[in-house]
Amino acid sequence: MAVHLRLTRAGRRNLPFYRLVAADSRKPRDGRYLEVLGTYDSLKNPPVAELKQERVLDWLSKGAQPSVTVRTILRRSGVLKQFEAACAAAKKTS
Repeated sequence: MAVHLRLTRAGRRNLPFYRLVAADSRKPRDGRYLEVLGTYDSLKNPPVAELKQERVLDWLSKGAQPSVTVRTILRRSGVLKQFEAACAAAKKTS
């Protein structure tokens, strides 16, 4: 099963709110997911992302692929940099 980190839409009409989830890549956008990893509110200025960093790093280490938008959110919040540093440290020790 290929796991992707992606956004699923919530909220009401004209007031979108997104959840960052780990989901099977074959499931629809708002379909069943494995775990909620955080939230993203695009209407705030600047946009607000609240993430469970430990769980996101865990899914990334297991091979989950973030979507383009989620990759941007992770980069802005600094989680992607932590993951890359952890990978570099693991390669250095082995």
